[in-house]
Amino acid sequence: MFDISGKRILITGGARGIGRMIAEGLLRQGATVFISSRKKEAALEAGQALSEFGEIHAIAADITTEAGRSQLVDAVAEQTDHLDALINNAGATWGASFDEFPDHAWDKVLGANVKAPFALAQRARPLLEAGAERGAGPSRIINIGSIDGLAVPNYENYSYSASKAAVHHLTRHMAATLAPTILVNAVAPGPFPTKMMSWILEEKGDEIAAANPLQRIGTADDVTGVLTFLLSQASSYLTGTVIPLDGGLSTTMSVGMS
Repeated sequence: MFDISGKRILITGGARGIGRMIAEGLLRQGATVFISSRKKEAALEAGQALSEFGEIHAIAADITTEAGRSQLVDAVAEQTDHLDALINNAGATWGASFDEFPDHAWDKVLGANVKAPFALAQRARPLLEAGAERGAGPSRIINIGSIDGLAVPNYENYSYSASKAAVHHLTRHMAATLAPTILVNAVAPGPFPTKMMSWILEEKGDEIAAANPLQRIGTADDVTGVLTFLLSQASSYLTGTVIPLDGGLSTTMSVGMS
């Protein structure tokens, strides 16, 4: 039920961070993986490094633009006549105090984290529907949200946390529209060893781990396991859900009473 070998999967932002963890994990299980990165050099490096684990196609494309999204999907279509899954992982963040938070931080982060995944799903829908028509069951869209969209974070990243809450609800809305051909779910990661989290892990890594019910931060195996489940036959009766991947941090959080 958990076999995903042979599936063709597109991962945005697959050159680094959680996207790269996912790409390597799925390659190791026999999937054919397409990754995108905004920077050509990053795409080439990741494609070369990940090629030892399986069939990987690395594409440089800026998915925050309409032209970039078309470029990405056209490049994928040159290599395959269908997709079994789209994993919307690429995104942006911004941190600043409430009084200093700039207008353009909203445009950049909401554009990258909410608009781009929706618009890319629109553009990739024919390939995903072609995958479903092959008789292997529904195709998948998996949106990578965040624990910051489930609970108020301890740092000031207003546009990021709002965008991830939007991604979670967008997941439900898309699921209602695209069923039964395409299943749409989201994963909301907590702390993982990524470039985006590196600054706070360097300062407070031990404290963050100690505050987690499982006493640690996430690993590549953690995210690969959940993604494998969502991509496999085992999740065929699941759509429109958001899975917290945070060691219980959001689900066991205590609320102080005054």
